Amino acid sequence: MSLWLAHMGAKVHGYALAPEATPNLFTDAKIADHVEHEVGNILHMEQLERSMRVFEPEVVFHLAAQPLVRRSYASPVETYATNVLGTAHVLDAVRRSPSVRAIVVITTDKVYENREWLWGYREPDRLGGYDPYSSSKACAELVTAAYRNSYFPVEKLSEHKVALATARAGNVIGGGDWSEDRLIPDLVRGFLAGKPVLIRNPHAIRPWQHVLEPLAGYLGLANRLLSAEAAFAGGWNFGPSEEDAWPVGRIADAMTRAWGGTSSWVQDGAENPHEAGYLKLDASKARTLLHWKPVLPLEGALNWLVEWFLAWQRHADMQDFTLGQIQEYERLLKR
Repeated sequence: MSLWLAHMGAKVHGYALAPEATPNLFTDAKIADHVEHEVGNILHMEQLERSMRVFEPEVVFHLAAQPLVRRSYASPVETYATNVLGTAHVLDAVRRSPSVRAIVVITTDKVYENREWLWGYREPDRLGGYDPYSSSKACAELVTAAYRNSYFPVEKLSEHKVALATARAGNVIGGGDWSEDRLIPDLVRGFLAGKPVLIRNPHAIRPWQHVLEPLAGYLGLANRLLSAEAAFAGGWNFGPSEEDAWPVGRIADAMTRAWGGTSSWVQDGAENPHEAGYLKLDASKARTLLHWKPVLPLEGALNWLVEWFLAWQRHADMQDFTLGQIQEYERLLKR
């Protein structure tokens, strides 16, 4: 998103923790060449407020989070502190920043009370969360709604001029994701090491989508919020097409074929914490009101991410490569 915004001509200030993994996308794609970068924790209220006051942003995208389900089982208090209190800190800093006109808070498809339905969840459906990660993100939705009702009410948008929305995406994949305990990075690490990859739940079905798909939705949503259109200050789903809700095993098979060589995977027979077996989003609202729709089918998305990691393996310029994929995606949008 930072590269895309800079490519579009925006002045971007990033506020984030230092990358915890090596390698990482921030370093590999030389993000700091294009954005102002400040190392900071959203739980440090004084620094966060000062950062926002000095930069005077017009649009705020809040993506900071503890984003891993299994880590949330090991560190539940850290997860709730970051995802719930951290969201409150960001919104309170916005409340004290007169420059802000639009805020997009990014949560997850896992905010819904998952009943393993065959149909997709819609924005008004009940929030919930089995594990600390999922419930903490549902709490972030509630915190956002409370701030909107209390400080940025939709019916008084013409007075306070601050439009606040939340965005919920499916399982986002793409080149440069080196996070621990995620399917795609785990597969890539195993392929690079020449070892079979352990897959916990190959039958679990998820709404997979390339990272540029929801980012296009977030940018379009922010644009409508900047126009002070009250109908857009709420919750939004950005999920893939019905045919791109694949089982984990099918993703692993497709990745193995695309990577080639000795790449392989096997099912993990160990006992693991609970994870949802079936989860889909209904993005009809975004398709109808924002005119957003996926343009990169999952087969293409998997090819793009394999191409990214193979380019990284041969020491290509990953900033140029990443920008190239962004530009190709823009061409798909124009079609």
